[in-house]
Amino acid sequence: MDIATTVMLTGDQLSTAKTVAEAVGINRVYANLLPEDKVKMIQQLQQQNHTVAMVGDGINDAPALAQASVGIAMGAIGSDVTLETADIVLMADDLGKLEQAIDIGQKSQLEQAIDIGQKSQRIIKQDITFALTSIIFLIIVNFFSELTLPAGVFGHEGSTLLVTLNGLRLLRHG
Repeated sequence: MDIATTVMLTGDQLSTAKTVAEAVGINRVYANLLPEDKVKMIQQLQQQNHTVAMVGDGINDAPALAQASVGIAMGAIGSDVTLETADIVLMADDLGKLEQAIDIGQKSQLEQAIDIGQKSQRIIKQDITFALTSIIFLIIVNFFSELTLPAGVFGHEGSTLLVTLNGLRLLRHG
């Protein structure tokens, strides 16, 4: 992805950090760091004209996320402060999603807003159409044959579930 350098800034012990860094291909490791040390390291990288993206999950990462050019939090395991400080939140805690987030970040914010808005409108129209069709169908069935209460509840709640699942498709799109 044309990333010049990957740096690990961690409060963990150096031996642990080196083991992880070697396993995932990180070329520079700084360990035993306090939150203010991470901020200083990011400032040093920025002074060298680097664009710095910081990925973090804990409350100790929040100051560094705020200092970074782009702060990326791990959503499910991240602290509230970290999630609020970050520019991007990876909700699945899957670092594989980082590449997708970077690709999306290369689009302008206006393009992203337009894309999300158009996708949202299409899904909302689909959901309204399906929900109204389901309700009208249940009413018609009730008039022309006897629809039991359990069958009516099942039909209504089933359609509600399908509408909800359809809306969740937006999560797949940046």
